[in-house]
Amino acid sequence: MSIVVTGATGHLGRLVVEHLLADGVPADQVVATGRRTERLADLAERGVRVAAVDYAAPETLDAALAGADTVLLVSSSEVGQRVAQHTAVIDAAVRAGVGRLVYTSAPKADTSALVLAPEHKATEEVLRASGLTFTILRNGWYTENYLGDLQQARETGEIVAAAGEGRVASAPRDDFAAAAAVVLRTEGHDGAVYELAGDHAWGYDELAAAATEVLGRPVVYRAVTSEERHAGLVAAGLDEGTAGFVVALDENTRDGLLAESDGTLARLIGRPTTPLVDALRAALAA
Repeated sequence: MSIVVTGATGHLGRLVVEHLLADGVPADQVVATGRRTERLADLAERGVRVAAVDYAAPETLDAALAGADTVLLVSSSEVGQRVAQHTAVIDAAVRAGVGRLVYTSAPKADTSALVLAPEHKATEEVLRASGLTFTILRNGWYTENYLGDLQQARETGEIVAAAGEGRVASAPRDDFAAAAAVVLRTEGHDGAVYELAGDHAWGYDELAAAATEVLGRPVVYRAVTSEERHAGLVAAGLDEGTAGFVVALDENTRDGLLAESDGTLARLIGRPTTPLVDALRAALAA
């Protein structure tokens, strides 16, 4: 058995590799890939096979995926380029005769109005049309996405958002990585589409309360309109496009697009997902 993990130089991919090793997968059966392999030097020292991969260079993908039984395609962070990059990996997996490809997608990617969903929906369509055996992990929101809010709260005592009373069923990346490792190393997941989220959907008042506990200072949530949020982000130095993207995510949250959880993540990892306060404290300490 060999398992190839793309994006192993990123946060999620690296955690997946660590979980595979901790779960007993022999190091020489794991291939960690990324553009900057120097970041994987410590894994290579532990016996993990390391390969340089560039989505724009098919020959690097062919070399990395040769002989692979299972491939984890960690979704790219380059918004606007994801479909082409993901397709390159899927095509290489087809050429290599990979047994199964596991893809990290977005919540309800094929039906959701979530601003991030279209590229994931398109990738899922490419994957289904490829003929590969697949498993889709529709990862919900990472608790680490709120570190910026905590840093702001440390300075101002406020968390500001246009999310209204929306709720978020977040979990830390490590929980999602643990689930991915289970899916990669065990059978029974062919054709499965898993909607993954934290056990508890919290509101922004709860986020402020968690920030109060973690930071040791009073923090409140200040709800603003989308227009106010956009103006504040631009005033803070964000460009119009980025500010619009952040506002759209706030509105998605307000509309409940990140609130659902059916317990699948906890079932896969065999324990409750990490509570908000614990996840925020760990993220700040990292």
